[in-house]
Amino acid sequence: EVRLEESGGGSIDAGGSLRLSCAASGSTGSRYSMAWFRQAPGKDREGVAYISSTGNTGYRDSVKGRFTISKDNARNALYLQMNSLNSEDTAMYFCAATPYPYSSLSQGGYVYWGQGTQVTVSS
Repeated sequence: EVRLEESGGGSIDAGGSLRLSCAASGSTGSRYSMAWFRQAPGKDREGVAYISSTGNTGYRDSVKGRFTISKDNARNALYLQMNSLNSEDTAMYFCAATPYPYSSLSQGGYVYWGQGTQVTVSS
């Protein structure tokens, strides 16, 4: 079983940047497809970005050009670089993983989930 632990969240002013990290226990390496999701208070959880086991990446429209997802297979780690943050990015951010090739922001395809890290952007 894979355990995921997010870090790097915090409070920041609009226009600032944060880098989220997700550490995976066990050897996920290049075999796993991973993604970031977020959930704001009173809203459904939504996909933010994914990176498949083959290296394909995808983003929700509202973060394109501002967020970058990357994966370090040797360190079993996933990252999300977030720039030009705004108040609409305020949410709990979760990382997710699946041992299958998967290129989607659909939540159902991910098997393992972290507990989340809070990002709060003040305007």
